[in-house]
Amino acid sequence: MEYFVNCNTSTLAPYTTPLDKYRAAHLYRRLGFSASVQTIDQAVGQTAGNLVNSLINEAVNMAPTPAPAWADWNNSNYPADDDLARQVRRAQTEEWRISYTNGLLNNNLRERLSFFWSNHFVTELDVYDCNSFLYYYTNCLQRNAIGNFRSFVSEIGLTSAMLYYLDGVYNNGNNPNENYARELYELFTLGEGNGYTEEDIIETAKALTGYVERGEIGCEQVLFDPTRFDAGPKTILGQTGNWGYDDVINILFQQRPNEIASFICGKLYEFFVHPDSSDDAGNAQAIISGMASTFVANNFEIAPVLTQLFSSEHFFDDEAIGVLNVIDTSRLLGQELFDPFDVAGWQRDRTWINTNFMIGRWLTAEVYLEMFYQNNPQQFRTLAMDAVGAADNNTSNPETVVRAIVDKITPKGLLTTQDFENAMSVFKIEDVPENYYGSDYITGGLGLWMLGVSPEVPQQVFLLLMHLSRQPEFQLK
Repeated sequence: MEYFVNCNTSTLAPYTTPLDKYRAAHLYRRLGFSASVQTIDQAVGQTAGNLVNSLINEAVNMAPTPAPAWADWNNSNYPADDDLARQVRRAQTEEWRISYTNGLLNNNLRERLSFFWSNHFVTELDVYDCNSFLYYYTNCLQRNAIGNFRSFVSEIGLTSAMLYYLDGVYNNGNNPNENYARELYELFTLGEGNGYTEEDIIETAKALTGYVERGEIGCEQVLFDPTRFDAGPKTILGQTGNWGYDDVINILFQQRPNEIASFICGKLYEFFVHPDSSDDAGNAQAIISGMASTFVANNFEIAPVLTQLFSSEHFFDDEAIGVLNVIDTSRLLGQELFDPFDVAGWQRDRTWINTNFMIGRWLTAEVYLEMFYQNNPQQFRTLAMDAVGAADNNTSNPETVVRAIVDKITPKGLLTTQDFENAMSVFKIEDVPENYYGSDYITGGLGLWMLGVSPEVPQQVFLLLMHLSRQPEFQLK
């Protein structure tokens, strides 16, 4: 599968045209996981700036997911029997996955960002194997998702999940471990080979020593042990002194602000706008440069950068709509929440979407659709009625229904007229005679088939969704 070519030449100038339904849906699709027809209709006519400010403020002020009962458990809280203990741990992990996934569906921008950062500040539950560490790591992601990036970098590095995952718990003054120092520069702030040397990594590792106190019971939060800290002088990014953890963060952001800003804004651009930000990709590099300037000018606050981007002509350009591959978090696709492939996280687009995983995506969608249908078929009628809106809730025109559902779940509709006709054929099942369909009003009354009452409707909507889930247009957002 090839990338969409990034031909977007629009700028970061504010998008001032009142939002139509097409661009309002684009905004909600990118900042979260879409929205109801009513929410999108309410956005129509608003200015991008006002709506984006509202969504940003909502994300900034959103409380993190409440702590589970086991948030501070250590090994002494689990059953003594190993098999029972494993069962309890698995149940807790699933509970947290469900809570967090519900947040992804309900919390829009804040959770979309926390998921983005989980694929940037990567850890892996299988490595540290402690649900308490998982909770505090996720809590850190949520609280900092749209806060200050400098504070975020400082705090995430001292979570027990990260200290275990990147070997900080084994970074002793007399035997420094370079793993976290390397990833701090290469993956978290600067980008590979950008603005640091191998000597900087070696010296930084010494400054990060001492966070090795792991408790006696197990699954206890990691603490600092000053006796295991390298108290000698270190030279980091040209600065010499008896540096410790906080000094590393200060030096990094003081000496390499532009490199940090460009790297992070590039990743945000590729996540929210277009996967191609190369030098010859439309106006991408100019957009990233403008975002980076805003980032530095605002002392690495994330919100002003996103406000600028999401309110821009570039974000609402036709070339920016419907060009990102949707990434599901599913065991079937090899993406299990809190269990990334490696320290670089899950990669995007061409490196991820292939013939094997496309089949997995189809099957995943079909499994969930079948589960929902078996559990409550009438919710499929409700979905269709929500899509067409109150004015057409009793329509007898199948095209009205199919068009509304296609427009709701695809960013730009289906590619050709024939594709739409194929979708119509799937929806118009043999159980409903053709002459039962009609315009909303024919010969003074409704057709015999009506969306709001006909018993075949749930099955029709279900079959249509099964068909659409296999279309290329459905895989984009």
